[in-house]
Amino acid sequence: MEIDWLRQFCLSLPNATEQIQWEDDLVFKVGGKMFAVAALEPGFAWMSFKCSPEDFAELIERPGIVPAKYLARAHWVSLESEDALPRDEICRLLRQAHSIVFAKLPKRTQQQLHQAKPQRQPRRSRIPRKRKSHG
Repeated sequence: MEIDWLRQFCLSLPNATEQIQWEDDLVFKVGGKMFAVAALEPGFAWMSFKCSPEDFAELIERPGIVPAKYLARAHWVSLESEDALPRDEICRLLRQAHSIVFAKLPKRTQQQLHQAKPQRQPRRSRIPRKRKSHG
């Protein structure tokens, strides 16, 4: 399962953060509120995210997309696999999920996030780098 692109995209959204919750889910948040969840281990769904009521109704009619467990009443959908939607559509829907959640934050929190300097996300290298010796 390829999750690096998803992680990079979600963290590129303004004030987005990540944390591991429920043992094996990577949760993306803005202002402390979830907008997307990606499974780190194979299971029921590859990824879930918040969407508008209109998109929710349309998306759950498509193959490979189902109402998210426990969160469907709040208009969350789950993609059963990474190929349930084209990547550009996933990115559009994640941008929208981020915006929906941000818009529901208290105005004070929104202002604080707008004023905060964007935090640079640490890069994770897959290949350890050797240190140069000065001698």
